[in-house]
Amino acid sequence: MTDEDVIRRRLLIDADGTGDDRRLNVLMKSFIRWCNTTDTPENTEVMHDRMLAQIAQCEFVMKKSHFSSQIMTHELKNYEKISETIASGIENVKEQIDQNKENLLIAKQIRRNRMEYDSLAKIINQQPDRQNTIAKLNALKEELEQLEGKSANLEKKLEKRQKDFTVLMRAVVELQKELSDSSGDEEEEEGTMETSSSEEGEDHDNDEALDISMT
Repeated sequence: MTDEDVIRRRLLIDADGTGDDRRLNVLMKSFIRWCNTTDTPENTEVMHDRMLAQIAQCEFVMKKSHFSSQIMTHELKNYEKISETIASGIENVKEQIDQNKENLLIAKQIRRNRMEYDSLAKIINQQPDRQNTIAKLNALKEELEQLEGKSANLEKKLEKRQKDFTVLMRAVVELQKELSDSSGDEEEEEGTMETSSSEEGEDHDNDEALDISMT
C-alpha cells in the first residue's frame, strides 16, 4: 500500500485520521470549539470535562507506548547478553572437543604401549637372558610411565575445564530462567532443554574419553 493509498483511505474514513492522530485532532477541535463557544456555563463545563478526559487518555496512551518501548529495549539487551554468553559457551565446547580428541589419541597410544609391554614381558619370561629385550622393555616402561603421567595431567586439565564449563552453562540456565519469567513458560522449557542436552552430550563425550584412558 502506497502513501497515496493511505492518505486516500484516511480521507474516506473521516477527516480526523485514525488512532493517536484522531485523538489529537479531535482534542484540538474540541479545544478550539470550547474557546469560541457561546453556550451556557453548564455545557461549557461538560465540554471542559470531556477535554480533560481526552487529555488523560492521550497521556495514558503515551505512557503505555513509552513503557512498551522501555520493555522492548530491556528485552533486546537481555537477548544480546544471552547471545554473547551462548557464543562463549560454544567456543568452550569446541575447546573441550579438541581436548577430548587429544586425550583419546593419548589413551589409544597408552593402550598400544600396554599391549606391546605385555607381549614383550611374556617373551622375556620365556627368554630372560636376552639383555637387549630387557633394555627395550625398560625403555617401553619408561615411555609408558611418561605417557601415563602426561595423561594424568591432561585429565586434571580436562576436569578443571569441565567444571568451568559446567559453571558457565549453569549461569546461562539461570539467565534464561530470569528471562523466561517475563516472556513465558515456553521459552523457559526450550532454554532448559537446550542446556540439559548440551551438558549430557559433553558428559557423555568426557566419560568415553576417560573410560578409554582407564583401559
